[in-house]
Amino acid sequence: MGDQLTQKKAGMILAACVMFNLTIGVLYAWGVITPLLTAPAAEGGYGWTVNQAGLPFSTAIIMIAVMVLVGGRMQDKVGPRKVLTIGGILVGLGLVLSGFIGNSPVGITISFGIIMASGTGISYASLTPPALKWFHSGKKGFVSGLIVGGFGLSAVFYAPITSALLERFGLETTFIILGSAIFVICMCLAQIIKNPPVGYVPAAPAQVVQAVKSTPAVDFSWREMVATRRFHLMCVIYFFAASVGLMIIGNASTIARTQANITDAAILAAIVSLLAFTNTFGRVAGGFVSDKIGRINTLFVILVLQAVNMAAFAFYHNLFLLIIGVIFAGLCFGALLSVMPALCADAYGLKNFGLNYGILFLFWGLAGFVAPIVANLIYDTTGSFNTAYIICAVITGLMIFANFALKKEFLRN
Repeated sequence: MGDQLTQKKAGMILAACVMFNLTIGVLYAWGVITPLLTAPAAEGGYGWTVNQAGLPFSTAIIMIAVMVLVGGRMQDKVGPRKVLTIGGILVGLGLVLSGFIGNSPVGITISFGIIMASGTGISYASLTPPALKWFHSGKKGFVSGLIVGGFGLSAVFYAPITSALLERFGLETTFIILGSAIFVICMCLAQIIKNPPVGYVPAAPAQVVQAVKSTPAVDFSWREMVATRRFHLMCVIYFFAASVGLMIIGNASTIARTQANITDAAILAAIVSLLAFTNTFGRVAGGFVSDKIGRINTLFVILVLQAVNMAAFAFYHNLFLLIIGVIFAGLCFGALLSVMPALCADAYGLKNFGLNYGILFLFWGLAGFVAPIVANLIYDTTGSFNTAYIICAVITGLMIFANFALKKEFLRN
């Protein structure tokens, strides 16, 4: 009976972590908000330039990456409940303030891009560590996949809700409604999430298959981690593999219009939604598969599929082929985001996982900043993304060799 109660408690905490991540993924609503910001005042918009409308989102990406590091350190010290409570307050507060600030690019950048994103970052960092501690190491990939999958699912969840709210209430009230609802939900969920008691040992699954040695003899501090060669390889792979996915995600509509001559708004929206669905599914599936065949082997599959997809992307000139490309791009990017935290936990332990993965996650943030700039620069210079595809294919091919080197590092230790 005790084991059953413990398993139920672990399942409840995992569910709360997934729901929390789903709730704070309001960043994905920005694509729905942007058209209203750039619309002229005569049409009920703010009349912002495209650069002004993009500033809060770009700032938010940077802040999330930085605050994942901060939040990871905080939850390692004081536990997830307190950090998630603070995170939920900041997300809700940032959105409510955005509603009261109104037509101010600087003000919205501060409230949405800094305050809201700070809450998102520290919360995101505090969800995977406690969940992993409640489950056996053989389920690390699946657990991390479910949690990051919750954040990915936000793209599907928030877009229609935000659109409906904007149509009925306008931008300011929509911000306030979203912020208030998120605050209440996060406060409730945060009280459920906690670390297991000292000495807790999770039950092993019936079958645990690991392709490489994955349980560290000791828990690494961040200083010990950054001194290892395998950490350097993980950073390089994370940065370049994430850059490929982010380039497609950030330019899906533009690619569809310019490359496949798709102009129908409904089809364009469907392509973006498909990318969101495959991104979410890839997170869960990638984590599950990595538990079965190993993290490094799963990374190998991701990188091979990415390289082939990028090499072929320039030839996707119709809707059918473009859908294939979008599916593989979404699956690979999603799988990467579930494999990397599990790999970090395998390599460096769970005691300092929050801070350790926060440092590694900075390279995702760097990719989120660099990839769109480079892709847009290439597009502005050449009139297409073809050169970017070639560069991505070559770089991803090189990452396959880096992955072989990473596997040797794991086998050596």
